[in-house]
Amino acid sequence: MPSTTMRPRIVRVAATAAVAAAGLTLSGCGMLASLQGGSVFTLEVGDCLAEPLGMTEISEIETAECSQPHESEVFASVMMEDGEYPGDEAVATEAEETCMSEFETFVGMPYMESELDMDMLHPTQESWDSMDDREILCIIYDPAGQTTGSLSGAAR
Repeated sequence: MPSTTMRPRIVRVAATAAVAAAGLTLSGCGMLASLQGGSVFTLEVGDCLAEPLGMTEISEIETAECSQPHESEVFASVMMEDGEYPGDEAVATEAEETCMSEFETFVGMPYMESELDMDMLHPTQESWDSMDDREILCIIYDPAGQTTGSLSGAAR
């Protein structure tokens, strides 16, 4: 189903040592990011996620076997250039542009024509400065619900 507007939700990765050390749960707008899973800093292309990302800064998330029902899948990873933190808007724009361009290669059709959607994990000022975080992760999901297996080549 074609869409005429941009749909991605931006999800920012935070390297908040205090939150991670406390083992707290972050939630926003009723969406949950559990801090009892693995670190978002160890996610790789092909990893599947057991829970929705939500609209919050996260440092930990639970992964799932892709052969089992899951919420989403990491479909691309791109490193930003070193240097000073370019600002929240510039990072979000680069993440969106990166993931939009990688989407068609992964799914087999343009994002704006797909029924699938995506989220992005990208550096915050804090993770950039304290952890040298430069990675943008592109996450694909089906808004209709959980999927089983990879969405690579789904062409829908």
